[in-house]
Amino acid sequence: MNKFPYSNTNKRYHTIDYFYKQKFGEKVCKISLNAGFTCPNIDGTLSKNGCIYCSKTGSGEYGGNPKEDLIKQFEEIKNTMNKKWPNAKYIGYFQARTNTYAPLNILKEKYETILNIQNVVGLSIATRPDCITDECLNYLEQLNKKTFLTIELGLQTIHDKTSKIINRCHDLKCFEITLKKLKEKNIFTVVHIINGLPGETKEMMIETIKYLNKLNIDGIKIHMLSILKNTPLEKYYQIKPFHILTKDEYIDIVINQLEYLNSKIVIQRLTGDPMKEQLIAPLWTTKKIDVLNSIDKEMLKRNTYQGIKCDNV
Repeated sequence: MNKFPYSNTNKRYHTIDYFYKQKFGEKVCKISLNAGFTCPNIDGTLSKNGCIYCSKTGSGEYGGNPKEDLIKQFEEIKNTMNKKWPNAKYIGYFQARTNTYAPLNILKEKYETILNIQNVVGLSIATRPDCITDECLNYLEQLNKKTFLTIELGLQTIHDKTSKIINRCHDLKCFEITLKKLKEKNIFTVVHIINGLPGETKEMMIETIKYLNKLNIDGIKIHMLSILKNTPLEKYYQIKPFHILTKDEYIDIVINQLEYLNSKIVIQRLTGDPMKEQLIAPLWTTKKIDVLNSIDKEMLKRNTYQGIKCDNV
């Protein structure tokens, strides 16, 4: 029998589905949106090349069409989800590119357009740690008082050497400052990391998790690095080939990372969702359900759970 305290399924980690059901009492679906934002790492403010792994859509492959208005995007995806979960509530997920990188009046218009839709119980906003101004932060604090707000901060790695390789254009200190400000405002904060970055060892990836476990984060998304067509990473890999994690290596690393994370930290993702037609490697990532099932089976085999090592970090 599963003894993990934050699960009502066979999962041995704190799933987002469990968290939402405890908080809202019913199924909650995230609706991915593309609000047409840009990013300082592609518009020339910091760089024109972007993070080397980033696709042209800026991680918005599963968002709506930015040429369509947000309500139409939302309704199209919601109608599909309604077939499976007809009584669900919704969270608008501003996913593509950097979703706090615009004047405040534009941010307000886009966020509140979604908040005004029936059965929307919250917003999730993906951004960079260097793209939340004090003016924006004050507005987010207000927003947090009237809805369930989540800020998703891209970190990817704690290792500044790796950050330079992947062209993040911010350092760890910047992340620390922004996270502190968000938590002072009591804003639910989720951090994104990527396993398998060029030159990183298993130990380095676990170090990133140990570091995050000491901070007051609320959730985490763990991705496997995808080499996508027509990205700077594709060219980098051609010139400087590096080891790409096998499925078994990835599963082993993820389980070790989960063991170091406090059980109260919500696991929002354990693998990525690359589009098959864009993917160069690793091809095993296209079988998301298989990867997640394999993690479950291996955790059962090891008789391990999220958080069993966190007291020793």
